[in-house]
Amino acid sequence: KADKSGLMHNKFCVVDGNKVSTGSMNPTDNDAHKNNNNFLIIDSPILSNNYEEEFQEMWNGTFKKGQKVSNPKIILGETKLQNYFCPEDHCADRVKEELKKAQYSIYFMAFSFTHEEIANILMLKYSEGLEVRGVMEARQVTKDAQFSRLAYQGINIFKDKNKGMMHHKVFIIDNETVITGSFNPTQGGDKRNDENVLIISSPEIAKKFVEEFEKVYVVATTLGDP
Repeated sequence: KADKSGLMHNKFCVVDGNKVSTGSMNPTDNDAHKNNNNFLIIDSPILSNNYEEEFQEMWNGTFKKGQKVSNPKIILGETKLQNYFCPEDHCADRVKEELKKAQYSIYFMAFSFTHEEIANILMLKYSEGLEVRGVMEARQVTKDAQFSRLAYQGINIFKDKNKGMMHHKVFIIDNETVITGSFNPTQGGDKRNDENVLIISSPEIAKKFVEEFEKVYVVATTLGDP
């Protein structure tokens, strides 16, 4: 049965019930070679089971709803993972919960950012003295985007300068926690699309995402307006 509401916006693959690939990258030449993206491969039967169950729901025709994730919290060595699917696991609420924990800094890269409540938390944290910086895909800075609100409050947010697209959907909190996956901070992503979110607590992994953020941020702030 065709799914005509919202988007099936996931980008994940489950291999042999043991490994999961996910992130922002679609399996296209542009996303692989021209657009800014992230791609993770995680070896975990428990996490794989979460994604397998989500796949099976969609395979059997259940879109934009379904059972809550079986194992939302997973520990892999010293890394803590949280895993959620939209809309059944209320992804925006999970993102807001993590952002509220920030004590020092929040960096973000967003292809599309229209979610008012998530933006409100960024503005609140900035008013409390935290370092808040971000980059948005230039072509998604529309009248509905939160770009102007965030900039008006003094937050250092810039349009990307990639000739392709800045396709990340990432928040980095205190250089320790990364939020990524297919979920853009939008109401559509939260309520109308099939999406997945990973919240990764690992300074080592966060460091890699910070390096990517700084590369994107430097380009956005030094080459002038597109």
